[in-house]
Amino acid sequence: MTAPRRLLRVLPDAYRDRLMDVATEVSFGQGERIFEERGRADRFWIIRSGTVTLDLRLGGTRPTAVSSLDTGDLLGWSWLFPPYEWDFGAEALSPVRAYRFDGGEVQALCDEDPAFGYALLRVIAEILAYRVRAARTRLLDLFAPHAGRR
Repeated sequence: MTAPRRLLRVLPDAYRDRLMDVATEVSFGQGERIFEERGRADRFWIIRSGTVTLDLRLGGTRPTAVSSLDTGDLLGWSWLFPPYEWDFGAEALSPVRAYRFDGGEVQALCDEDPAFGYALLRVIAEILAYRVRAARTRLLDLFAPHAGRR
């Protein structure tokens, strides 16, 4: 499986500059919750340094980690689609520095310049497709050995 493309590396320079014009630098301390599953999704981040875990609440007291994201990775895509709620929770596994983007502001940029919007959404779609394949592989690895048992 090919590694996911990094959003800021593959956007054409003019589009990357346009996106970065609306970026805000933020940081999260180790163990800090960035967002909660089913919370309102209205922004996204690109990780500059550190590691973030994505998790789900599966009935225990602590969320279960399902994936991790590192430097250059896109964090958050639920701002793109109704009902605009996070599908996962996210927590800083280490100190994290990131660029934060307001989802509504970026959607407005996409509406103003459809070529920019197409380029941005195409890269995000490729990242999401990679993550779905990776999650499927992980789930098969975890549960396929138990599938025949009853």
